[in-house]
Amino acid sequence: MSALTFRLSEQKHQRLKEMAQQQNVSVNKLLDETVSVLLAEHDAYTRFLARVALGKNQVPRGLDLLNKAIG
Repeated sequence: MSALTFRLSEQKHQRLKEMAQQQNVSVNKLLDETVSVLLAEHDAYTRFLARVALGKNQVPRGLDLLNKAIG
């Protein structure tokens, strides 16, 4: 496990502490969970972009298959 140090304004730090307290977790746990969500969203977006790249120049074929499926 790694340690990370970064700077926050006092206002943001206080809000984080309050949010963590409301959720009955530590600030560390709150940030860890938040980063996990952020990374999952990034991974999903990256997979989406990879799939888009695979489908480039395939629009006519895709529309043809769609027409066959519904027609």
